[in-house]
Amino acid sequence: MMNFSIENISVSSKDQKEILKDFSLCIHPGEIHVIMGPNGTGKSTLSKVIMGSPDYLVTKGDILIDQESILSLNTTERSRKKIFLAMQSPLSIEGVTNSEFLRTALSSQEEKNVPIYTFMQEMEQRMQELKMDPSMMHRSINQDFSGGERKKNEILQMRMLKPKFVILDELDSGLDVDSLKIVCDNIHTYLTENPDTSVLIITHYTRILDYLKPNYVHIMEKGTIVATGDFSLAKQIEENGFGCVIAVSEEKVHE
Repeated sequence: MMNFSIENISVSSKDQKEILKDFSLCIHPGEIHVIMGPNGTGKSTLSKVIMGSPDYLVTKGDILIDQESILSLNTTERSRKKIFLAMQSPLSIEGVTNSEFLRTALSSQEEKNVPIYTFMQEMEQRMQELKMDPSMMHRSINQDFSGGERKKNEILQMRMLKPKFVILDELDSGLDVDSLKIVCDNIHTYLTENPDTSVLIITHYTRILDYLKPNYVHIMEKGTIVATGDFSLAKQIEENGFGCVIAVSEEKVHE
C-alpha cells in the first residue's frame, strides 16, 4: 500500500518561470484522481515533477510517499518506489527492443536477474490482452509505432512493471474508440488484481473516465487546484467548459 501526497509545492522551470504554485494533493491507496484544466495550466508539468524531471525546480513544499520525502530521489529511484508514468508523447528508442527494455527494467526494480522464460511468457500474454502485434516484442521501443500502438505499449509496460502509483498523462489522446476500450479494459483488470494501486489521470476529456470511474476530479488553473468534486464535475466541464467552474472559484477567492 502506498499513500502519496504533494504538500504545498511551487515549481519553476529552468528560466525561473513559476508553473505550479501552492499545489497540494493527497491520494490514498486504491483511489483514482483526475486532473483537468485548460492548456498551459501545468498538468503535464505536474507529472514530470512527480517523476523527478531535471527540467524543473521545486522551490517550496514536498512530495511524499508514506510520509517520506522523495524530492532527493532521481527518476530511476522513484521508479523503484513503484511510481509509473504513461507519457503523453512516448518516445521511440532505436536499438533497444521492448523485451530488452522491460526485462532490464524489471531486473533493476527487483534487484535480481529476471528469468527469461517466465518473463517472455508473461509479456506474450499481456501483449495478447492488449491486441498488440507479437512482432512488437522484438522491435525497437516505439520505432514506427502508430500513436495508438505507443499508448498500448505504455500500458504493456505498466502491466509488466506492476506499479503501486500510476500516472496517466493524456492517455486517451491518439486512441480510437476500440483502442481506448482495450487500453481501459487492461487498466481496469490491473486495478482489480491490484486494488491498492492508486491512479492519477491527466486528461482534457471525459471519455476515459467513462471506463475508469474516478473518486475525485480536480480542476487546475494557473498552477494550482481551484475546484474539486466527483465525476459529475467532469461532466459539468464537458457540457459547459472550464470557464464556469474557474469563474466560480475566483469569486470565492475574492469574497
